[in-house]
Amino acid sequence: MISKIVGGITPSATCELEGLIGSMKKEGIDVVALNIGEPDYKTPENICQACKDAIDARKTTYVATAGVPELRQAICRKLQRDNGLTYAPEQICVSTGAKQALFNAVMAVTNPGDEVIIPTPGWVSYVEMVKLVGGIPVCVPCKDDFQLDVAAIRAAVTDKTAAIIINSPNNPTGAIYTLESLQAMADLAVEKDIYIIADEIYEKLAYGGCKHYSVAALSPEAYEHTIVINGMSKAYRMTGWRCGYTAAPRHLAGGINSLQGHMTSNSTTFVQWAAIEALDNGEPEVQQMVEEFVRRRDYAYDRVSKMAHVSCTKPDGAFYLMPDVSWYFGKKAGDRVIKDSFDMSEYLLQQYHVAVVPGGAFMSPGTLRIAYTNSMEEIKRGLDRIEEALAALKD
Repeated sequence: MISKIVGGITPSATCELEGLIGSMKKEGIDVVALNIGEPDYKTPENICQACKDAIDARKTTYVATAGVPELRQAICRKLQRDNGLTYAPEQICVSTGAKQALFNAVMAVTNPGDEVIIPTPGWVSYVEMVKLVGGIPVCVPCKDDFQLDVAAIRAAVTDKTAAIIINSPNNPTGAIYTLESLQAMADLAVEKDIYIIADEIYEKLAYGGCKHYSVAALSPEAYEHTIVINGMSKAYRMTGWRCGYTAAPRHLAGGINSLQGHMTSNSTTFVQWAAIEALDNGEPEVQQMVEEFVRRRDYAYDRVSKMAHVSCTKPDGAFYLMPDVSWYFGKKAGDRVIKDSFDMSEYLLQQYHVAVVPGGAFMSPGTLRIAYTNSMEEIKRGLDRIEEALAALKD
């Protein structure tokens, strides 16, 4: 018999979809992947070389659970440079990806029965992480433009609330939360003595003059109530390297370190040396990538917003569109009725060989998540297929 914990979790829709697409491609099926939250750029050569140098120097042994001192110092420099945040190395814990850093943070502040507020649409793993530690996820819908509904979040706070998870720029919507709304979240956290877990993994991907603000930097009190989550994957094209980190108040940092010590211990040692190179010398290539994503976003948004009976908010960051396709629910593909976003996603994949993620996986049941991380040529091919597929649905 499996445990109640395992029996109660929902598998990651994004991970399961990637496995299915991989199988289809092995069978020779021409699948256009607009589902992947991964830049199509290769990891820069200087970062790869730093990793090779570390291996050649035999930096392959166990190290401190929280990470090599040099990387924790580099993270502190980055947080000061980019976010105006001052941390000491002992407040940093380097983890096996930002996903582990997030789980560490949730576990560090959530007791069984505690509530954790999650603005939705939200990343598929937030709810499951809260459930895994015995917490109760409280999902609060964002406004129609995907900005935080501050009043609704305040109303959702109870004496059982332990934390609020925010993600800006946001996966899956691409929204960047306003300074005013983040200040309201900071004030609420301080007033109610709860924590903000701030997932900032997409911070470098902000477009058109929009600015990412780190909530921990808004006041000394906000700093003491915030755990910052970040990593190397999105900005530095190090998705498979699995290197993320938490920056936490001193009274939490030691506990996070202890938790990790009983799970994975240190993240891969030689990867940590590559991460130092990324943080210290990776910015020029980040800016080039951002410029290309602006071009892709503008093209994809223009195409999608012109599709019949589809509405879409233009994203300010990350690399996703979240169009509403609910007008097509109830339509037929042959004898099959498209009932929801999961049916729509399966229809697009099986009959038109274009992969997107159902919005229902992100608690946004009327939408699809379309990633513009692929090449412009592939984005065009994929959107052509989506447009054709929608036009083929009948009453």
